[in-house]
Amino acid sequence: MSLDTLGNLYRLRLGTTGSTLSDLRRGDLDKRPEEFVLVTADHQTAGRGQRGTSWESAPGMNLLFALGLRPETLRADEQFRLSQLTALAVADALGLYLPAECIAVKWPNDIYVGDKKICGILIEHDLCGTRIAATRIGIGVNVNQRTFAGDAPNPVSLRQISGHDTDREALLESIVRFFIRRYRAVCNGETDALHAEYCSRLYRRTGFHAYRDAAGPFRARIAGIGADGRLALEDADGHLRRYAFKEVAAVLPSAPARPGDKDGRERD
Repeated sequence: MSLDTLGNLYRLRLGTTGSTLSDLRRGDLDKRPEEFVLVTADHQTAGRGQRGTSWESAPGMNLLFALGLRPETLRADEQFRLSQLTALAVADALGLYLPAECIAVKWPNDIYVGDKKICGILIEHDLCGTRIAATRIGIGVNVNQRTFAGDAPNPVSLRQISGHDTDREALLESIVRFFIRRYRAVCNGETDALHAEYCSRLYRRTGFHAYRDAAGPFRARIAGIGADGRLALEDADGHLRRYAFKEVAAVLPSAPARPGDKDGRERD
C-alpha cells in the first residue's frame, strides 16, 4: 500500500522549497479535482514554528508537508474540529513507533513526547459565509534528525527517542491515512468522541502546572476545552481563566534556558 493508491489525493513532491504551506496557497492546487492535495518537500528554507520561531529541519531528515482540502460540509464554527483530528492523526501514526501513553497533544495541536515537541502544526482556513471553503494544514514532524541548533526551544526527533532511523514515507502514509479516516468520521457527525479523545490525550491533562499570560506567571490546571478551541484553566485560587490561541504559554521547569526566553523556561 502507498499514497499513490489513494485516487482522491494529488501529490506534489518537491526537493527544496520555502514552505510547503506557502506552495499550497499558490498556483492552481486549490482548483485540483481531487479531494485532497498533498505537498511534500525534503527541505524547507522558510518553515514556520509557533510564536514567530523558525522550523528547523535538516535536509532529507524529517517530514515536511502540507495538506489541502475543501471541508465545505463543516461550518465555520467547527474549525477546531480540524485542528483536533489533525493532531490526533499524527499521534495515531507516531503511536505505531512509540508507546501511545508517551505521546500527548499540547493545546491546541502540537505533539509532545514528555516535555519535548516532536511535531508542529499550522492550520489556515478560507471561509465562505457560514462554511469552511478551504483548509490548508502545514505539518512538520521531527523524524531522523540527530541534533537541533535552531531557535525552537524544546525539539526532539523520533530518532533521538528510538535510537534508529524511521522510514519517512511509511510514516507520512500513516499520518495521511489516519487523517482521512478521522476526517470522514467528523464529516459523519462523530464529533463528541473526537472531543473526548482529544481531551483525554492532552499534555498536562491532570494536576497544576506553570503557565504565563500577559499578566505574568501563574499555576493552574486544565478545566476544559471549548468547542471553539478556547482553553479553560482553573488557577490555584479557583478562578477560571479562558484563553484563545497564543494568549497563554506553558512554562516547563525541566527545559534548559536559551537566549531570548523571558525567564529561561518558557516553552511552546
